[in-house]
Amino acid sequence: MSLRVYNTLTREKELFETIEPGKVSMYLCGPTVYKPAHIGHMVGPVIFDTVKRYLSYNGYDVTFVINITDVDDKLINKATELGMEVKALAEQMTQDYFDNLNSMGVDSIDHFPYATDYIKDMQSMIQGLIDKGHAYPLNGDVYFNVTSDADYGKLSRRSVEAMMAGTRVESNESKKNPADFALWKGSKDGEPAWESPWGPGRPGWHIECSVMSCRILGESIDIHGGGLDLMFPHHENELAQSESSSGKTFVRYWMHNGLMQSGKNTGKVGGGHDKRGDKPVSESDAEEAQIANKLAGSAGAESVKTAVFAHHHPEVVRFFLLSTHYRSPIDFSLENIANTEKSMEGFYRMFENFERITGECFYELPAPTTREATTDLAGLSEESKTVLTDLRDRFLEAMDDDFNTGGGIGLLFEMRRVINGFVSQNKLEESCSDEQKSQLKTMLTLFKELSNLVGVFRKPIEKETGVDDEFVNGLMDLVLEIRKQMREEKNWAVADKIRDALNELKVEVEDGKEGVRWSRG
Repeated sequence: MSLRVYNTLTREKELFETIEPGKVSMYLCGPTVYKPAHIGHMVGPVIFDTVKRYLSYNGYDVTFVINITDVDDKLINKATELGMEVKALAEQMTQDYFDNLNSMGVDSIDHFPYATDYIKDMQSMIQGLIDKGHAYPLNGDVYFNVTSDADYGKLSRRSVEAMMAGTRVESNESKKNPADFALWKGSKDGEPAWESPWGPGRPGWHIECSVMSCRILGESIDIHGGGLDLMFPHHENELAQSESSSGKTFVRYWMHNGLMQSGKNTGKVGGGHDKRGDKPVSESDAEEAQIANKLAGSAGAESVKTAVFAHHHPEVVRFFLLSTHYRSPIDFSLENIANTEKSMEGFYRMFENFERITGECFYELPAPTTREATTDLAGLSEESKTVLTDLRDRFLEAMDDDFNTGGGIGLLFEMRRVINGFVSQNKLEESCSDEQKSQLKTMLTLFKELSNLVGVFRKPIEKETGVDDEFVNGLMDLVLEIRKQMREEKNWAVADKIRDALNELKVEVEDGKEGVRWSRG
């Protein structure tokens, strides 16, 4: 199956064909760095980091850019409120953003351009728009004339009249049209400012992304991503000013991810994962509903470090975010993330079992990184080879269908069941031949090849250690030693009572040939 991508501009899935064969240019709108990143700020980077992983796996050379808006009204107002310099606040919040991306395993971004590094380029594009009759100076400001662009509104499919009620449309009674938006803003006393032909000021929000994507990736790019709430006015205005400036198609594929919402319950991820995973939202009324219900003012809109990472490991959060199709809304709650975490425990146990049986670490397996060099399953039995080939094909078909990570993750659960079944049916924890070890290694290598595409299970989760953990581990060793003694004395009643009491405390006890193991459920 060839890769197909849903294009917001056409409202259709289209065959993926790049501007330059074999190469992909991809731009994602980044944050305005005036406060700590919240969980919503992680959604786009996680999704498009996964998109890059899959495109690279398919042989594309991908250049991925996320901008940093380090000059903006919100940033200026927040710095004033805190009594800080704008630059100092921007640097502090940018580092917070980078720290959180690193925690989430988002490490495929090639460029992080800062808006303040491109002021001269922005002034150049603005002057070009003025020269072409698409923009006009007005009392120290410069505005884009929306009526000069015959197809303005083609992305959001709104009329100019409807756009007049849009967000971030500057109020100035002297503008030619109420919907005209600022390309340059004259500065007020005490605000950051740069000299320009129109007087001291700073760029408007929309021109920043047009210039940074153009200077780094070119006047026409393959993919432009962002949250659904950015489609209007930000992306609509980016599109208008960019194409009016260059006379070329600005973006080949517009990709908009669903928004983080709060207050709904999607249920368990995994065997009962979100059934909407392969049914993304696409109708305009549903899009409007997503924007209206956007996460704001709730616990999820607080710092992701304190509101989420303090309770759940970032890998769990990444798994949670990718468990639905990227165009579907994500129903945020700590309960839903906790359900995801519980569903993932089976994967970690599978990795531990693999290491006990083979003596090798799952995380160190050299898995293929391209579709062409996929894991060789020739050493497996015909039955295992058939089942795993089918699962691999279905996983790739899901990803080829507009990057359906929800469908792909569901298939990882199926693959886990097949691998665990192989271990259980052949009693590999009791006795395992070299051939069986090799077969198990092949299965886990394929699993790692596919899980790498969604950026999970790449390295062991670091477990916190401390006095409390040492105490618990010591206490558990004592309890299990007593249980072992009771079993040796055939005092089954006491041994079973200990096991049942531990189960009530959600402590799972497994008796194996190498001794007793326990884990917290």
